[in-house]
Parts: sequence; structure tokens; C-alpha cells
Amino acid sequence: MNLLHDVLTYNEKFVSDKMYEEFTTDKFPDKRVVILTCMDTRLVELVTKAMNFRNGDVKIVRNAGAIVNHPFGSIMRSLLVAVYQLQADEVLIVGHHDCGMSTLSSEAILGAMKKRGVKEDTIDTLRHAGVEVDQWLEGFSSVEESVKHSVGMVKYHPLMVKDIPVHGLVIDPETGKLDLIVNGYETEAAL
Repeated sequence: MNLLHDVLTYNEKFVSDKMYEEFTTDKFPDKRVVILTCMDTRLVELVTKAMNFRNGDVKIVRNAGAIVNHPFGSIMRSLLVAVYQLQADEVLIVGHHDCGMSTLSSEAILGAMKKRGVKEDTIDTLRHAGVEVDQWLEGFSSVEESVKHSVGMVKYHPLMVKDIPVHGLVIDPETGKLDLIVNGYETEAAL
């Protein structure tokens, strides 16, 4: 047995027993909120439960570190789609304590890549082509500063609605306690 087989076997039962019915909703978030948070496994359900959201209340976008590091990357595009097409009126950027991105070094991840078969020549080719691989793979030293940075990237994006509140929070992955970093209703003073 492998993981894919287990997933597909379970899915047959999920569908035949109509377990999906409890998750029925539409594509628009009931609370009109989009959340950008980390892909950390501890946060899969914790983020929404700690905020009293249920299935259908919010749109969720996840990546490593809850980071918006490129103004025209897929994360920013997803947030813009949530606002302009899916009726989100507020944005929550939620980082977390004990984030793996806070200890990530480009040297370590490049070393792991090489151990798994990525050739040094490939990495060098990317560098010579202008890709800043080392910077792209580097983590952050402060989750609070990282959240502030992402809030600023979203809030001041040239295509974002100017008066949309963009909030920044940090969650404790053990308890679910939220620390307010940026109050989107008072953004100018916070950034």
C-alpha cells in the first residue's frame, strides 16, 4: 500500500457515504475575509478555529512562512482574486511563532537539494541567469518583521483596493493565542 492508494480508497468511502455534505458551501467567503498563513501542519485547522471561523467563512492562501515576497507572484495574485472576484473585504496575514522559515538558510536548503540530486551546475546556471537563488531561499529572523513586511506588500500594492484593511497577526502554534502586529484599521501608524 502507498499513500495515494490510501487516499483514493478513503475518498471512495467519503463520497459514497456523503461525508462531503457537512462541508457544502459556495465559493464566496461568508465573512468576506482572505487569510494568508503558513503551510505548517500545526496550523491546518488551528488558525481558523482560533479565530472562530468555520468552513465557508474565509478564503485561505498558504505558503512557507506566510510571506509575500514578490509583488506579482502567485500569492499576491491569489489575494487580489479573493478581493476582486470572491468578495473579500479584509486581509489577514497570519505568521506563527516557531516557524521553520525563521531558521531556514539558503546554504542548508541548497545542501539538501544537492543531496537529493540537484547538480551544482544547475544552481550556478540559475545564478548566472540572474536568479538570486540564495536570497530567494533565505528565511527570516523575526516573524513580527516578516508579517509587517507582508502587510506592507499587500496594503501598498498598486492594484490593491486602497481602503481595504490588511491586518498582521502572529499565532502561537501550541495554544492558538493571537498577537496583533498590525491593526489594518490603523495601518498608516503601524508600518
